Amino acid sequence: MTVYQAPQRDMKFVMDELLDLQSHYASLPGCEDASPEIIDAIREEGAKFSTNILAPLNKVGDQQGCTWSETGVKTPDGFKEAYDQFREAGWTGLIQDPAYGGQGLPQSVGTMFGEMVASSNIAWSMVNGANGGTLETLHVWGTQEQKNIYMPKIVEGAWTGTMCLTEAHCGTDLGMLRTKAEPNADGSYNITGQKIFITEGEHDMSDNIIHIVLARLPDAPAGVKGISLFIVPKFVPDANGEVGERNPVSCGSIEHKMGLNASPTCVMNFDGAKGYLLGPANKGLNCMFTFMNNARLGVGMQGMIHAELGFQKSLAYAKDRLQMRSLTGPKNPELAADPIIVHPDVRRMLLQQKSIAEGGRMFIYDIAKMIDVMQRSDDQEVIKEVDDTLGLLTPIAKAFLTEMGFESANLALQCFGGHGYVKEWEVEQNVRDSRIACIYEGTTGIQALDLLGRKILGTKGERLRKYTKKIHKFCEANIDNPVLNEFVTELQKYNKEWGELVMKVGGSAMQNPDELGAASVDFLMYSGYLVLGFYWAQAVAVADKKLKEGTTEEDFYNAKITTARFFFQRMLPKTRGYVATMNTGAANLMDLDAEHFSF
Repeated sequence: MTVYQAPQRDMKFVMDELLDLQSHYASLPGCEDASPEIIDAIREEGAKFSTNILAPLNKVGDQQGCTWSETGVKTPDGFKEAYDQFREAGWTGLIQDPAYGGQGLPQSVGTMFGEMVASSNIAWSMVNGANGGTLETLHVWGTQEQKNIYMPKIVEGAWTGTMCLTEAHCGTDLGMLRTKAEPNADGSYNITGQKIFITEGEHDMSDNIIHIVLARLPDAPAGVKGISLFIVPKFVPDANGEVGERNPVSCGSIEHKMGLNASPTCVMNFDGAKGYLLGPANKGLNCMFTFMNNARLGVGMQGMIHAELGFQKSLAYAKDRLQMRSLTGPKNPELAADPIIVHPDVRRMLLQQKSIAEGGRMFIYDIAKMIDVMQRSDDQEVIKEVDDTLGLLTPIAKAFLTEMGFESANLALQCFGGHGYVKEWEVEQNVRDSRIACIYEGTTGIQALDLLGRKILGTKGERLRKYTKKIHKFCEANIDNPVLNEFVTELQKYNKEWGELVMKVGGSAMQNPDELGAASVDFLMYSGYLVLGFYWAQAVAVADKKLKEGTTEEDFYNAKITTARFFFQRMLPKTRGYVATMNTGAANLMDLDAEHFSF
């Protein structure tokens, strides 16, 4: 049975060679501790923890799931013990503010570490998954008193956080939410309502759970302009900031899900629970976006890790499984058959997984690098530039990588044939676990509307123009390189077409707004392939330079160029279908009357 192994060489390639994070850290205040030695040690220790402690619990968690009772939710065997080890090692505070007990390392280091944890056991990793967003929301919007009470405990890992948005009658349309917040004489509020789909809303791994909850004040205006944000702890902190009295907030049930069985998804009942306003009244949705943007980037990484996990398992199987002979003659004549990795179609499936996992790693780590700048730079011009790029790339990373991660997980199962469909190999678990990532924190359709409607057309194309200019400069700088020419020539064509598609869809949407919705997902997928192509072209530039300089790792760098060629010749052309369907317009979607949808 293949056990997850952290792809440390590729992680180093992205961090040290592609993104040059050491120069990046040297340019930012507060990154002095992010030395090569420290980062290597974190990567190595994180790999050990992920492989030796978390990976063996992945199947256990899927089989046992979580158990609900009136007294709480019990996680699978070994989960709490692993979390205790995680806390004791100080991993919960890796990138958090030293003022509240953290180690203060950059987001990009935390992303590297988080990849290993999530790849080895995605369900377990989710107990800590919302803590970053909780801390960031408290840091940006909390009073100093609130920060002092909650942040040290969450940084320590003694307390964990959740995000409570969704209600049974409203998902994305938060303007319809009904949860109420009644003011008390002491400045607190009584929160009453029910929230659903709350990840880790109740569990037995931490001492307290801090819910960040959207609710309405009595005099709030209707719609999204009348939503406020509240801190609602499971146990109200006492005068010393320790666990105090039990708040009337409880888990009514946990969902029976397709995947992520070891991560409790809870129905949370707030029965006059004591809460505290976080940020300005009636500006809760704006405050919550701090949390949601953090979560969306984390979910984008989930797409990448499902591709990585599936690739590792299917690659090992393809090298070992004997089936038929190679079409060009036996490759292992001493055996009864050849390993299936000799067959072109198996190679196709493996290379697609590899190109998404490694390309997705470049994409996600680069976004983490941008977040470092947002959090630490003192140059407002640079921050504005990076913020524009993040605004454009966030919905692409979240939606495209999760869609491709799910597709990659399915390809891994296909590589196993019938064995993939049975549970013992754990590849079908990866398929089930990966599916939700396309849905939560905004479905692919929602991300697509955000990208095309708000981030591009809503800025009159400014954000897209800045990014296409960056691609254009890269292409111009490398067009005369014989190794890079085949890549940048194609990239130039797609980059030009990207802007043309915006003009066409935007013009149609001015006449009929449905044209925007009809084109949006196709446009997002086109954008995802193009962006990943840009990262692969940059990887070729690095690999070509290393090969010309002389290296003992020729196979590693040649594999980068070969995988990039596969992506450009086999994956990027899939955009032609998206262009064709975008150009058909909205009529073929909207002309059939709703009452004629029948069965």
